[in-house]
Amino acid sequence: MTLPAGIDPSVPPSGAGCGDCDAVDGWWFHLRRCAQCGHIGCCDDSPSKHATAHAQSTGHPVIRSYEPGETWFWNFETNEMYETGPDLVAPECHPLDQPTPGPAGRVPANWADTLR
Repeated sequence: MTLPAGIDPSVPPSGAGCGDCDAVDGWWFHLRRCAQCGHIGCCDDSPSKHATAHAQSTGHPVIRSYEPGETWFWNFETNEMYETGPDLVAPECHPLDQPTPGPAGRVPANWADTLR
């Protein structure tokens, strides 16, 4: 299986969490990494869906899970999932001591009720 264009394995992730959520004191459920520029955004189950918003605003089509133990990629243009792909520059996931959902201290007590 050939992965699409839009993957740059040499670009590091933009941070340990969703920078867009951090900017507004928001929180996320799971994290995704843009395979082209390294932007870390929150998943579509998160309140703000920043990974999808990033793909739409930049045209960067491919994300990779930024969760520990997950190596899958998603192509927004074709709605295809790839179980594996090229190794991306480390780190491959958010810090292991970072809770999911996260970040610590900003997740509401009723977080599960707020997911789509």
